[in-house]
Amino acid sequence: MAWNLLFGSDIGLASLGVIVGVLVIGVLMGKMYAGKIDEESRKAGK
Repeated sequence: MAWNLLFGSDIGLASLGVIVGVLVIGVLMGKMYAGKIDEESRKAGK
């Protein structure tokens, strides 16, 4: 029932798009922050 509603209705597909978008943004921000932390630790180590 829930899967049919998620994949079969307009509001379900919009919700799925938001969920995927939030996950993608979270992964990208995590990589960006990890890079900044690494960069700062290299600067502090010099």
